[in-house]
Amino acid sequence: MTSLNKPRVLIFAPVMDSLTEKLEQQFSIEKYFEHDDPQAFLAKNGQGIVGVVTRGDVGVNNGVLEHLTDLKVISVFGVGTDSIDLKYAADKKIQVEITEGVLTDDVADMALALLLATARNICQADKFVRDGQWLNGGFPLSTKISGKRLGIFGMGQIGQAIARRASGFDMSIAYASNHEKPELPYQFVADIKQLAKQVDVLVIAVSGGAQSAGIIDQSIFSALPDSAIVINISRGSVINQNDLIHALQNKQIAGAGLDVFAEEPQVPHELIAMPNVVLQPHVGSATHETRQAMSEKVLANLHKHLD
Repeated sequence: MTSLNKPRVLIFAPVMDSLTEKLEQQFSIEKYFEHDDPQAFLAKNGQGIVGVVTRGDVGVNNGVLEHLTDLKVISVFGVGTDSIDLKYAADKKIQVEITEGVLTDDVADMALALLLATARNICQADKFVRDGQWLNGGFPLSTKISGKRLGIFGMGQIGQAIARRASGFDMSIAYASNHEKPELPYQFVADIKQLAKQVDVLVIAVSGGAQSAGIIDQSIFSALPDSAIVINISRGSVINQNDLIHALQNKQIAGAGLDVFAEEPQVPHELIAMPNVVLQPHVGSATHETRQAMSEKVLANLHKHLD
């Protein structure tokens, strides 16, 4: 197939080099982010573009979509659709595809890694050894995880994978979600505040978007025990970040493990300064194996609608 009759696909935001190379081999590619005036480019050349590739943390806005009158599919590198107007896409008969199921294990692994690192002070202990402080005495005690009460906010594929892993630590598991899932062997709690009152650890695994923005706020932090740990591997927007900082500073909760933030890559200096907070640069799915599988899924989702 020559470049003249390959389907035209717009890469809206940079993706992995290996994925970009495969996209260039299989489609006629335009890169939105490389144009000096991308809106002017789309106004002139948007017609005929039938696919868009974007990242879950970036999405694609309606100002771009309105120029793509022939668009059939948006293939998302990730599982987040909170930065895409799904109603607009549905009205325009644009299919939105995600890399569903591919990154579940890695994100669940990260949730447990953050929990262990936060509770057991792994990062601080590593620094303690490297700085030679062990020569002067022992390291302070940390917090046990096995047998603790775990609350999961959001019981989709990732939430269920976290629960399976946590059961290996003999944790009692309860969850709050849009609806109860009777097939699961975990306690359902209809209200997130009630869930917070009865757990030692709160893991946030709910989808991002307007419906969940800022839902974990001061009222939730106040409901949690002051010994509680909060883990977030979903979206930074789900937590009211100022309320989180306030709760940590005032010892309303004991610590936090965060892979996502309100305005990435900007991380508040207050969080950076706290030794009881473990920070990661949004790398929940960032393994060689999973990113390769995500790339293959992006390509498969394009071909499903464009072949």
